[in-house]
Amino acid sequence: MNAKILILLGLVAVAVADKRPTYSYDSPQPPQPVYGRSSSSEEDFEPPKYGFDWVVQDGETYNDFAHQEDRQDDNTKGSYTVQLPDGRLQTVTYYVDGDSGYVAEVSYQGEAQYPESNESYEAPRSYAPPPPKPSPSYSYGK
Repeated sequence: MNAKILILLGLVAVAVADKRPTYSYDSPQPPQPVYGRSSSSEEDFEPPKYGFDWVVQDGETYNDFAHQEDRQDDNTKGSYTVQLPDGRLQTVTYYVDGDSGYVAEVSYQGEAQYPESNESYEAPRSYAPPPPKPSPSYSYGK
């Protein structure tokens, strides 16, 4: 019995003494950037100043649009027009002064035209469930 205890204690001592190496490493460092810091900042830019206008008039597709805008520093103003399907011309005039936000005024020229329609409406067909399909029946002798 003493031999069994000695063998058991020996196995426990070997198991405790067996230290396997642990593997660990530090995470890789990101590479240093190859570019330097910018020498300019947002304050170095000139205040915005631009103007544009464009017009689209296509009789074949009935497209009729226009847009015009001017900007000087923080002040923007402009307008755009759209020929509506009912015959009116919609004009939107807008401005932005600094942080005032987008302020728009919408106006219409002309009077809406709704011509009489000669199209007729036909009631939809009534759909009935499909007729039953007979299936063969097999009977076995009783």
